[in-house]
Amino acid sequence: MVFPRNEWEKFRERIAALPMSAQWWKRIFLGNAMDCEMDANGRVLISPELRAAAGLTKEAILLGMGNHFELWDAEAYAAQEAEAMQGELPDALKDFSF
Repeated sequence: MVFPRNEWEKFRERIAALPMSAQWWKRIFLGNAMDCEMDANGRVLISPELRAAAGLTKEAILLGMGNHFELWDAEAYAAQEAEAMQGELPDALKDFSF
């Protein structure tokens, strides 16, 4: 996940408030977070450690998800999307009007 700074602060507070039973998830989310910079061309520079953890290869997809972004390996996203499209519509969307 990629957060604008103000949204990261909100997310970080929610994660930090989790109980001790979620301590490992707190470590995963908070301990692996890194600031990302933009280069002179407006590209976001993702560290090699985060690219490896996310399984990012040559091509990536950045999806706007409201208050944050999701960064996906293009092939992994295509596979997950195809799988979702083959399944049934979730109950939460069955009465949703487009």
